Amino acid sequence: MSEVFEITVQPGGERFVCQPQQSALHAMETQGKRCLPVGCRGGGCGLCKVRVLAGDYESGRVSCKHLPVEAREQGYALACRLFARSDLCIERYSKPCSESTVDQQQRE
Repeated sequence: MSEVFEITVQPGGERFVCQPQQSALHAMETQGKRCLPVGCRGGGCGLCKVRVLAGDYESGRVSCKHLPVEAREQGYALACRLFARSDLCIERYSKPCSESTVDQQQRE
């Protein structure tokens, strides 16, 4: 029987299981979950950026534009290239609102 790991996504605590050969994003999609944004699925767009809060993982090849070395050293990864090696707790990455976005929301 293949080993599986549980991935918990914060905030919210939604959980799904992941096999070692699956990326976290693929495992999430396979189980019909929608707790992370989905983009190119190939490590090139940065939309599925997360921060690993706890657990062991390996990361596949990604765009340095969306995940520079400094970010990787701080625990950031792209879920489409994140392979669990233990149970993980990850945090969705959210960009701060730009002033133009805030202004547009206030006008609506």
